[in-house]
Parts: sequence; C-alpha cells; structure tokens
Amino acid sequence: MTTATAERQAARDAPALRTSGRLRRPSPYLVVGGLFWLVMSVAYWRVPMCCDFGQHAAVVERLKANLLHPAHPMADLPGAGSPYYSPYAVLQAVFARATGLAGRVVVKLAGPVNLLVLLVGVGRFVRVLTPRPWAPVAALGAMVLLWGTHPAWWSGYLGLLSMTGNLAYPSTFAIGLAFLAWAWAGSLAARPTAGSLWRYAGLGALCGLILLIHPITAVGAVTGVVAFAVTGVGAFASPCRGPWPSRSLEWRVPCGWAVTAVAAAAVAASWPYFGVFSLIGDHSVDAIHQRLYAQIPGKFWLAGIGLPALWLRWRRNHRDPLVLMFVLECAVVAYGWVSGHFTYGRILGLTLVPPQFALAVEVAAPRPWPRWRRGLASVAAVGACVGFLSVQAGAVVPRSLDPVGLRHPPSWPTYEWAARHIAPGDVVLTNGYRAVRSLPAYGPNLVAPAWPDPALDERERDRRRAAVRAYLAPTSTHAERTAIVRRYHVRWLLLGEGQRVPGEAVVVARNARTGEVLARVDGDGSPYSTYSTTSSTGMLPRVALE
Repeated sequence: MTTATAERQAARDAPALRTSGRLRRPSPYLVVGGLFWLVMSVAYWRVPMCCDFGQHAAVVERLKANLLHPAHPMADLPGAGSPYYSPYAVLQAVFARATGLAGRVVVKLAGPVNLLVLLVGVGRFVRVLTPRPWAPVAALGAMVLLWGTHPAWWSGYLGLLSMTGNLAYPSTFAIGLAFLAWAWAGSLAARPTAGSLWRYAGLGALCGLILLIHPITAVGAVTGVVAFAVTGVGAFASPCRGPWPSRSLEWRVPCGWAVTAVAAAAVAASWPYFGVFSLIGDHSVDAIHQRLYAQIPGKFWLAGIGLPALWLRWRRNHRDPLVLMFVLECAVVAYGWVSGHFTYGRILGLTLVPPQFALAVEVAAPRPWPRWRRGLASVAAVGACVGFLSVQAGAVVPRSLDPVGLRHPPSWPTYEWAARHIAPGDVVLTNGYRAVRSLPAYGPNLVAPAWPDPALDERERDRRRAAVRAYLAPTSTHAERTAIVRRYHVRWLLLGEGQRVPGEAVVVARNARTGEVLARVDGDGSPYSTYSTTSSTGMLPRVALE
C-alpha cells in the first residue's frame, strides 16, 4: 500500500469533523479558495479590455448575430471552419442572445465563472493525489506564485499577473476542465475495478469537449490522462469478475481506456462548426508562438523548487502519475521547439503543474517534519515571496497604491469613442496594434484581421495586410486608395497619431488620450478636405473630440 493510499484510507476511517454535532467544518481550501476567488475576481474586473479579449468578444458578437452560420470573427467574410466557434463560445452567444448583453460584457462576466471552475478542478485533482486537507491550499499558492522573476503573460498561464488578463478566455475554462479530467482519470486509475464503461466513456467525452474548446490545452489534458492510464493499467495484479463482458481485470482496464479514447474522438468529430482534426499540422500560428520559448529560465525557474519533491515521488513509485505527466509534457514542449511547431509551447504553463503540486503535497504533510521537509518548505516560502514581489504583486495591488513600482497588467484605452459612430458589420481599415485587437469586440469588421484563422486563407490575410500598408503609405495615390476601398468595402479609417488622413476621408472623431482619429470614407472615393492627425486646428465639421 502506497503512502497516499494509506493516508486516503485513514481519512475515510476517521470520524467527520463537526461543530455542534451536526455541521461539517469548512475545509481550509473552501475558505482560502473562496477568499482567493473574491480577491482575484475584483483584481480581474478592474483590468480594462486588452490583448486577446477583443477577439473573443468579437466571436460572441458574430454568433449572437447568426448562431448557425456566423461570419468571420474579425473580417467581412464567411466564418465556416473557424475553431473560435467552440461549444464554449456558442454557450456564451446563447446567453448573450437570451439576455441582450453585448459580447464584450458576456466575455467579461465569464472571468469569475472560469475561475470558479478552475478552483474546483484544482481541489478535485489534489484530492486524488492526497487527502491532506492543506494540500489544495498549498497547490493553489504554488500554482499562482511559483513561476519566475520575468513576467510570463500569455493565455493559459496561471500566474497571478497573467490571470488578471486571461480569466475570461476559453483557455482558462479548458484548463479548469483539464484538472477535472485528471481527477477523473486519477480516480479510475486508483480503483480500476470500480470503473464501469460509462465512467471511462464520460471521461472521454470530457476530453473531447476540452479539445473543441481549446485544442492546445487538450494536448496537456490528454498527457495527464495518459499518465494516469499508464498508472491504472500497471496497477492490476489479479483477475476479477465484474459487469463487463470481460471477466479479467487484465482486459477490463485497457478496454476502459480504449473506450475513453474512442469517446473523445467521437465527441470532437461530431462538432459541426469546424473540423478539429484538420488543425493537426497547421503551422499558421507557429510564428506567433515562437516567443514562448524565449527567456524560459527567467519566466519559470521558481517552479524548479518543486523538482526535488517530484524526484521523491519517482523514488517511491516509478509509475507516479505526476512524474509521468511532467515527462510527457516536457517531451511535447521539446517537440514544439525541435519541429518548429511552436504552438505546442502553449502547454508550458501546464508543464509547471507537476512540480508545483508535488511540492504542495510534501509541504502539506502532517508534523513533525524531518529536516529535509523543513528545508524544502522554507525554500518554497522564500520562492513564493520572491515570485509575488518580483512579478505577481501588481495583479492585486492597484497602481494608485503601488509604493515601489510593481509590474501591473496592461491598461489599454477603450474604443467606445469610435464604436459609437460605426455600425455593426462596417469595415474599418487600421493598422494600430491595439485597434485591430480591440475594435472588433464592438461589432465592426477589419480589412486585415490581427490573428490567423483557418477560416481565412493565410495568403489572403497577407494580401489584405499588404493592402492596408499600401493604403496608409505616404506615397499612395488617390486611385490606389480608391481601389482598396472598393475591393474591401471600407467605410472607416482609424488612424494613429501622426498618420495622414487622405483627402477623400472626413474626420468624425478624435481621441484626446491616444491621438487616434476616426475618419469616414465613401466607396466611390469622393474627395474631402485634408486633415492632419497631428494638427490641433483646422477641424472639419462633424468632428467630435472624445
């Protein structure tokens, strides 16, 4: 009997902790997790829309307008085959249609919900590893603090700072489901004789759902399930009878995991909006993700504090699921680097979970502690303080109360000042970094979307980006600009400070904070008087200062 199994049996045999003879005391994780949910939700809510938020809000807007045949999330094009139209996004769109809320509001509201799913998943997963009551609390602390001293800001990264920006993203929801899948797989591996075919099939359906919601997170989720499957297949020692056709545990367990794989593939293949398996080998987003492999030591070195705990688990059991999970995830990350398929680097955040959680299990052991465990706990506490003060503190400390200049989440400007003039579906030509990522959340389309999407051939997106550059070039002629306006049905220009407003455009609004200008153009290229975005005089009629 392993240490974890013995502890679990003792926990089942121990009397329930009660107050007044009736009510069970709340667990430490319920109290600490509840406080964390509240504080983190407030910290997340005060961060303005930035980064990928506009893309996900645009997805909900397009589904809200046409649930069965949504347009491309960011362009005036069909959206068939776009992996952004996942079950998660469809559910958000149904909620938006039922309530009448804007897509960006629905996405914002999803943040606390996703955090709740994540916290439940963490708690369930740690309970599979150990019954120690403080282990989930320690795991939560390690997960959000033990990263590195260089900011790691990316979708799917679970450091405090990164979470303030990505709680509303599908990746966070998918990671929460991944923890639940690992807990499910762990329970099947621990008690293979208690698992019916339906339980294995249910786990497969959950994995298929994760694959549809966020395919790259599903890679990390599946590696964890495979680690527990290897543990479960190696756990049986003797035949047994059960409700399945096979009377041997030797056949029952492998067949159960095969059912899991078949159920996952069936659920994933049945989704009508896009073919998830067509994404295999797709390199369209690899260039974007190459930066994930930069400065890896600085971003993640604090998680290395958990490696001794992971090594101890391997010493105790060479089939330990956390160890196998870590090895498999490292192999996936390495494959991404060697193959040039850098998108696989997206699971770097999940790769930290095994050492972080192995450390949490060790420091949650009951006292008295041996000397080595006291030393490990001391190093972990120092590491958590270093991680909090160097990177993560800015997530929960407002800028106005910051005494030392901490790192804070991005503070992007809103584009409501421009969106109020633009009708939903109108095409806007812009190359502003923030504008192309935020403006579609309000309903407009772009000439050139910011992100690759299988629904739009990458060669066509490159042509559109070239057209935007050609239009905004100082040497462009009126005829060249008119041809671009007609080809892409451009109605609006959103120009940054210092960019020239062409003579055929009329300025409608200007943002005093950013210096950006919104100008209207007609499809026939009718000329208007010229206005410079850097000028403080010569405003045309109908100009509204925002």
